[in-house]
Amino acid sequence: MFKKIMLKNGVRLVYENIPYVRSVSVGIWVGTGSRSEDLNNNGISHFIEHMLFKGTANRSAKEIAETIDAIGGQINAFTGKECTCYYTKTLDTHLNIALDVLTDMYFNSKFEAADINTEKKVVIEEISMYEDTPEELVHDIFSEMVWHGNSLGYPILGTQECISKFNKKMIKQYMKEYYTPYNTVISVAGNFDERELTEIITKYFGDWNYKGSFNLEYSPVEYKIDKDIRRKETEQIHLCMGFEGIRHGDDSIYPLLALNNILGGGMSSRLFQNIREKKGLVYSIYSYPSTYMGAGLFMIYAGMNPEYLQKVVDLTKKEINILTKNGITQDELNKSKDQLKGSYILGLESIGSRMNSIGKSELMLGKIETPEEVIEKMDNIKIDDVYQIIEKIFKYEKMSISAVGNLKNEIIL
Repeated sequence: MFKKIMLKNGVRLVYENIPYVRSVSVGIWVGTGSRSEDLNNNGISHFIEHMLFKGTANRSAKEIAETIDAIGGQINAFTGKECTCYYTKTLDTHLNIALDVLTDMYFNSKFEAADINTEKKVVIEEISMYEDTPEELVHDIFSEMVWHGNSLGYPILGTQECISKFNKKMIKQYMKEYYTPYNTVISVAGNFDERELTEIITKYFGDWNYKGSFNLEYSPVEYKIDKDIRRKETEQIHLCMGFEGIRHGDDSIYPLLALNNILGGGMSSRLFQNIREKKGLVYSIYSYPSTYMGAGLFMIYAGMNPEYLQKVVDLTKKEINILTKNGITQDELNKSKDQLKGSYILGLESIGSRMNSIGKSELMLGKIETPEEVIEKMDNIKIDDVYQIIEKIFKYEKMSISAVGNLKNEIIL
């Protein structure tokens, strides 16, 4: 059962006690990512995530790593478009150590000039590595294209030009604006004493004073229909075909997830079976929805030999046409619902997954659905709900395309 406590300063604690495990996962979530940035500081959210591991007033970077390694734990972080999370997984007996390290990083990082300069080189190398990974790059190109001019389309890693300008003043100013009590959620899942947990959280976060108000608002997003082809010397063509999707928190996510399973969400999906298994034209092909506050996408990805590109595009369009004209069968829907529930329930067996789920839900939506509520919504998916999603999303006049690779001919739609 999930529980939520709000401290007087606005910090939110959400937790789920799982007494039959011997571990605990802790996450500190902050509501900022590349979507909160502008053209002058793009990449700063991700850069700050890196810098929080570079040393504090109490620990060097090496000591941060050694403290967690010494107890057999794990510590890491990630940055998205709308949130950043710093997290640990340790034995339940080491909860206090985990929180001591995480809060030390969160509140006491030093941001030394030498460390900033070193980390600039590291992140620029990370960008270069990403540019050399076309199967990932093509997705970012798509987002930048359809949300051009809006920060939702900015790359999470930022640009080399922006990163080269980062300094301690910029970092501290950005953190002052976004690393605030009302924009911070602590999520905990695993085995712990609830009273001890609340005492520890109050000790570390209760005296955090912040003068001023905080209201996280994003500018409206306009989906732009376009095509972006990046020619690179690669063995494969990496292709994204996509449509405008649904926003985060929309309950139609459940019929959309069911539809995704049928179209391209697994090895038994139509795209995988008909384009890979029967035709042998691709190694990887899949579809997925991505949701954000006020916006979303539905994407289809495929990687193939350049000579198969047009065939794959045509066959993908054929599958979409079949979907829009003939819909799905009740048997397909029943199997997809079982697949959804099975994947969800298996995910509940990971305390890291549960920490992630409750933390992100509280941060982005201000509420958490219980497993029983989620499963009920999956069970209640009707075939008419899926038809409504098909009609809403799959409109050819709103389809956009991005591709990376050694393209010799234009893509014919």
